Amino acid sequence: MANIKSAKKRINVIAKKTAVNRRVKSHLKAIVKNFEGALATGDFDTAKAKLALAEKRLMQAASKGTLHKNAASRKVSRMTNRFNKANTK
Repeated sequence: MANIKSAKKRINVIAKKTAVNRRVKSHLKAIVKNFEGALATGDFDTAKAKLALAEKRLMQAASKGTLHKNAASRKVSRMTNRFNKANTK
């Protein structure tokens, strides 16, 4: 346990940031899962809307530092590739 006042404060700040990041990452996982579900059922209109939402949220998370910028871009790229492959069949 920290004894110094600033160290105690840092523990509180880190706990708050961790909670926010967990919430954002959980939300992102749900959005990606919704996209995957729409793609699996063959509902391409819904999948396209979910893809746009996922891209927006992933880039927002990257801009806030929750995710690395390249990781967010990689996820968007892979989702777009899956959508395009499924949509052309």
